[in-house]
Amino acid sequence: MKLKAGCHLSFEAIASSPLILMLRPRSGLGQWVIREEYWFEPTVPVVEYVDSYGNLCQRLITPQGLFQVDTNAIVETSDTIDIQSGAAFVPVQEIPDYALQFLLPSRYCQSDLLGDLANEVVVGIASAYDQVEAIRDWIHTHIEYRYEMSNTSTSAIETVEMRVGVCRDFVHLGIALCRSLTIPARMVVGYLYQLEPMDLHAWFEAFVGGRWYTFDATQSTPRGNRIAIAYGRDAADVALATQFGLLTLTEMKVWVNTTQPANGKS
Repeated sequence: MKLKAGCHLSFEAIASSPLILMLRPRSGLGQWVIREEYWFEPTVPVVEYVDSYGNLCQRLITPQGLFQVDTNAIVETSDTIDIQSGAAFVPVQEIPDYALQFLLPSRYCQSDLLGDLANEVVVGIASAYDQVEAIRDWIHTHIEYRYEMSNTSTSAIETVEMRVGVCRDFVHLGIALCRSLTIPARMVVGYLYQLEPMDLHAWFEAFVGGRWYTFDATQSTPRGNRIAIAYGRDAADVALATQFGLLTLTEMKVWVNTTQPANGKS
């Protein structure tokens, strides 16, 4: 399905302030970027670079006062996510170099402290893919999705204790439990078609059977039509706006629509 997705950000700066944005999707597995537009108001010089996770980042200095960012992208997305029940565990010595970092504990994913829970969740399950699916199902069943019960500092350990959270909390817990079982796992931030309520979304990927597979504990069934924007170890690596100085985000709007005409023809 072709999707048109984007966001609007408004900032208020007391003084000129450095800002790093991470808002551009890249073509890859499950998505092809057909067209993309990016506006700044007022216009400022921008330097783009690729970070250590392959994300496209934009570095700039906002002027004093109101500063607005608008993005739009038309992306061909897969209607489904790949599922591979029975996919095998990849021994550490065979994990590609780029995936090794996603085995380690990170700021919000204390995998070194959650081994007992991880083993309890997957008891009797041999396949690595099926273990990750059991983790996804356990989180979906045992953690309540609720706003305003967590914040940007909430970690996987705290989510286990509180048993509530939002998508980022579900992701951090899923990642931590996977890593506890020596399964590489990483965070993904992007767009999900027909997400309710509409917002930027987060899910996680696990490296099993020699490749990455998508898991989303906020959803009861597998769903495609996703647009990935950023990858990282946890939320600290995938912030879509990292601001420095006297700069405040005052408004954020997100949209994801199909480009399919009413008559069903493209």
